[in-house]
Amino acid sequence: MYCLRKTVILAFALWFMVFHAARALAADQDPGKRFDIELEAGPVWQSKNDVRIPGNSGTRYSFNDLTGSGPYAAGRLALGWDIGERHGLKFVVAPLRVNGSGTFDKTVSFAGSTFAAGESTDGSYKFDTYRLAYRYLFLNTPAWRLRAGGAVLVRDAEIELRQNGVTASDSNVGAVPLLSFAAEWSFTDQWEVILDFDGLAGGPGRAFDAAIKLQHDLTDRWRIGAGYRTLEGGADNDTVYNFAWFHYAFISMGYRF
Repeated sequence: MYCLRKTVILAFALWFMVFHAARALAADQDPGKRFDIELEAGPVWQSKNDVRIPGNSGTRYSFNDLTGSGPYAAGRLALGWDIGERHGLKFVVAPLRVNGSGTFDKTVSFAGSTFAAGESTDGSYKFDTYRLAYRYLFLNTPAWRLRAGGAVLVRDAEIELRQNGVTASDSNVGAVPLLSFAAEWSFTDQWEVILDFDGLAGGPGRAFDAAIKLQHDLTDRWRIGAGYRTLEGGADNDTVYNFAWFHYAFISMGYRF
């Protein structure tokens, strides 16, 4: 029942985005600077990453304790399209990889294999996401711009352990709907503070991606920024138990055309 409900929500979210995008495009053909590309890069740390696979019979362990908290290299690419005066789409590609070595302090059963305590173990954690968001600009003043809408997140996740020739992995690909919100405060003509949030909790899991950024407009097209991002969430079911919390420090460069 939960999977059916989630599928219906996802289908409605996609329909909502496409419908409003098409309507706004038909109503407003002003070519202007409608497109935006932004690259974000910096270190990421994990403060929590608890794993149990299968979720109902595996051994719960801390991936953070095995590989360390970081930092690890991270980045993301965002593409924006203002398809009308108040309607916009945003597509985000956000790869995330954590790799390292360590030892378990107990015997671990993971994905059908057993890993001994005290033996060197290599771990790989992948959580790549692809996100399409629709946002409606409901407040537009010289100082404030507020947008709200919905997003669809597609995840490509995999966890792998390797020890003395034994390798076990578990992968998961799926889609979830999210709420989406952004706030921009322009406190001078060239400086802004931006809050960006996508997230939702319900059923057996949750996902939250939030960032705060200080941004400087170099020209009417180019901008630079720096900020903090947090990514938290996970799932708890018979197949997988994984809850993780990541912290990013980043710089960004954007161009509007």
